[in-house]
Amino acid sequence: MQLNLQILQKLENIVGPLYLFVDEETRNHYGHDETEDYLFPPNVVLKPANALEISAVLKVANDFKIPVTPIGARTGLSGGALSIYGGIGLSMERLNQIIDIDEKNLQVTVEPAVITQVLREAVLEKNLSYPVDPSSQGSCWIGGNVAENAGGARALKYGVTKDYVLNLEVVLPSGEIIWTGANTLKNATGYNLTQLMVGSEGTLGVITKIVLKLIPANKHNVLLLVPFYQANQACEAVSAIFRAGIVPSALEFMERDALEWTMKYIDGVSVQIKDDIQAHLLIEVDGNYPEILMLEAEKILEVVENYKIDEVLFADSEEQKNALWKMRRAVGEAVKSNSIYKEEDTVVPRYELPKLLKGIKSIGHKYGFQSVCYGHAGDGNLHVNIIKGDLSDRVWEKEVPNGIREIFELTVSLKGTLSGEHGIGYVQKNYMDIVFSKTHLELMERIKFVFDPNNILNPGKIFPDEM
Repeated sequence: MQLNLQILQKLENIVGPLYLFVDEETRNHYGHDETEDYLFPPNVVLKPANALEISAVLKVANDFKIPVTPIGARTGLSGGALSIYGGIGLSMERLNQIIDIDEKNLQVTVEPAVITQVLREAVLEKNLSYPVDPSSQGSCWIGGNVAENAGGARALKYGVTKDYVLNLEVVLPSGEIIWTGANTLKNATGYNLTQLMVGSEGTLGVITKIVLKLIPANKHNVLLLVPFYQANQACEAVSAIFRAGIVPSALEFMERDALEWTMKYIDGVSVQIKDDIQAHLLIEVDGNYPEILMLEAEKILEVVENYKIDEVLFADSEEQKNALWKMRRAVGEAVKSNSIYKEEDTVVPRYELPKLLKGIKSIGHKYGFQSVCYGHAGDGNLHVNIIKGDLSDRVWEKEVPNGIREIFELTVSLKGTLSGEHGIGYVQKNYMDIVFSKTHLELMERIKFVFDPNNILNPGKIFPDEM
C-alpha cells in the first residue's frame, strides 16, 4: 500500500523527522529477518521512543487501516517481523533499557530492545539468573523472545520465556496502553492476558515493558560431548538419561553434518570425529555442589555406555566449555552459509525422537532432499534444516513443501506440534490445519478480532491463507 503525504506528516509529528525513514535502503534493511531469503519492506520505518509515541502511531494506523509490523532484532526464523502488506515497520530499537533489577523480589523490568545476553549478564552480576538462552542470545532481543515464546538449550530444566514473564506493558491496536497482569508469582485474577500475549507474535499488541522472574544463579556445571555411531541411538539415549533420574540443564543433539559444517564456519573450535560417527549429544548438568554434579555425570556415562559410542569428551576448562557452546550455537548460521535452506522447528515428546528422526530421513529420501538435524533434544525440540543443494527451483518451490507437510504430519502423529520455539509467523501458517481443527482456528481468529478488529497489527501471520 502507499502512504500519502498527509499520513506521513502525522507520523513524523509523532516520532520526529530523525526517526521516520522512507528511503529504499532503510526499508529493505528492515524488510527481512533470518527467514530464508524473504524481503518484504515496509512503506515507512518508524523508530518511536516510548509507549506514548507507539500509542499515537497505532491510533493513526487504526484510523486509516494501515498495517503495522513490530520489528525487533530481526533474528527470527519464521518471518514474524516481515511487513507482508507493507505499511508501517515499527522498529523497537530505541526501547532498550534495563529499567530495574529488583534483588529483593528476584525480578527485572526491562524494555523490549534489550539484547537477551546483555540482560543475562546484567542480572548475573547480582548473582541472579535469567536462564532462557536462545542460540541467538548475543543478538536477539528480549521483546522478540516474548513475542515468539523463545526457548533455548536450558529450557528442559528451567523452562522457556513464558515461565518467567510476570507482567507486560502493552499498547493495543486501538492505542490504549495496559498492564496485563501483576508483579507477583501467583495470579488467579481473571483471564491470564499476560500469557495470552506471550507467543502471540506481535498480532495482539505491541509490548513496551516486560517484568521477568529471576532465580538464584548456579555456580558450577559439568559438560560432556558424547559421540554416537548411530544417530537413532543418540536420540534413544535422551529419554534414557531422564528415566535414570537425571535432569540435565542442557541436552543437545547434533548430526555429523551439523558439526562438520560448523567447524568449517567458525574458528577456534576443533572436535575430532571418527569416520563412522553419526551424531553427538552435548550434555550439561549444573548446580552449586561439584561433588553432586560429578555423581550425575557418572550416572549419565552409565546410561550412554549402553549404546555404541566413542570416547566421551569431558570439557575440563571454561575455555573448552565456551568453545563447545560456541560450536553448538553457531550451527544454524553455519548451515545457512553452506546452502539455501528451509528450517523447520519440530517438537515431540522426547521418547519419540528416534521415530521423528527416522521419519524425517525417509521423507527426505522420498522427495530427494538432504536434511541436517540438530536441536534441543532434551525437550524433544528438533530443528530440521532442509538443504536445497542441487535441487531445481521447481522441486524446491513445488515439491519440497509437500515433504515439509509430511514432516509436520509425522510430528503431530507422534503427539508433537509444528513449532517449539521459532513461532508460526509467515512461513508455517499454511500448515496450521495439520495441528488445529477449524474450530480451534476460528477461536484464535475471534481472539485476534477482539484485540484488533481492523486487522492492522502484524497481518498475514499465524493464520492460514484459506480457512
